[in-house]
Amino acid sequence: MKSIILKISLQSVLLLICVFFLAAQNPNFVNGVGTWKDNIGNPINAHGGGILYHEGTYYWYGEIKKGQTWLLPGQGWECYRVPAGGVSCYSSKDLINWKNEGVVLAATTGNNSSDLDTSKVIERPKVIYNAQTKKFVMWMHVDTKDYAFARAGVAVCDKPNGTFTYIGSFRPNGQMSRDQTIFMDDNGKAYQISSMEDNATMYVNELTSDFLKPTGRFKRNLVGLGREAPAIVKHNKRYYLISSASTGWAPNMAEYAVSDSIMGVFKMVGNPCIGRDADKTFNSQSTYILPLVGKNNSYIAMFDCWNKSNLEDSKYVWLPLKFVESKMVIEWKNEWKNE
Repeated sequence: MKSIILKISLQSVLLLICVFFLAAQNPNFVNGVGTWKDNIGNPINAHGGGILYHEGTYYWYGEIKKGQTWLLPGQGWECYRVPAGGVSCYSSKDLINWKNEGVVLAATTGNNSSDLDTSKVIERPKVIYNAQTKKFVMWMHVDTKDYAFARAGVAVCDKPNGTFTYIGSFRPNGQMSRDQTIFMDDNGKAYQISSMEDNATMYVNELTSDFLKPTGRFKRNLVGLGREAPAIVKHNKRYYLISSASTGWAPNMAEYAVSDSIMGVFKMVGNPCIGRDADKTFNSQSTYILPLVGKNNSYIAMFDCWNKSNLEDSKYVWLPLKFVESKMVIEWKNEWKNE
């Protein structure tokens, strides 16, 4: 009898070990709570980020928010800041287990004339690969702490996880540029989508063949609507653009717009979010839409859950993005598995 009990106990232990092993191998995305950690147990620090897929690996680039959060007075809005920390990079094969590749664009210290000084703002970095020049090109929003500079910065590198060389900054097509993203179309052309005209209008700026500057061809969209935090995806030959209202660090309702052409007119459709706190974008803000490689019509919508009084402690929200009869749907899930 004892041997039977012992045998059952051993089987139970082995079963539990298998369950825990499988859970470790295939963990869920857990949204908005807890701290996402890298492969050595440190918090992932990659806010306002985007992801590049290159040769079988996903590279996640984001803002390094580290240090004490402080409030810049006299701005008319809650202008919370941390010292600019540069841009981090993490790599993964499965989007769950992330290796810290280090700081790929470092901030400078004590050089107020530099765009990358810790006294400045470095936000929303996005990286795309140029097959013609064989360069990885990073675009970002660079600014002074009061947001008056309002420029786009560009950096390049020969490797996705190497040290990027900063080229400089400018106002694309002569307009203020703040929240932004980069998009490459199926034909290899690239575009910067940015909140411009003092955040009043969203521009789609066509880029030169080396992806380093605008061609001068652009399209004004969502004119006068005050949209920011753009994230774009192409689905069934149509372009879907998510953005947020301009309410500082406070969450608001996301809306998406649709166009049949990247340089066409984007028409507002409505809120793609459903479920808990959908009217506040799940207490977060859009940053990027990731098409999943090898999975047709499968996407992840990436959001930042900002903690305005402690920006280093801001969390991440990643959710499956689906299309139901051409309508974009992002449903809240406390946790989910990418299968």
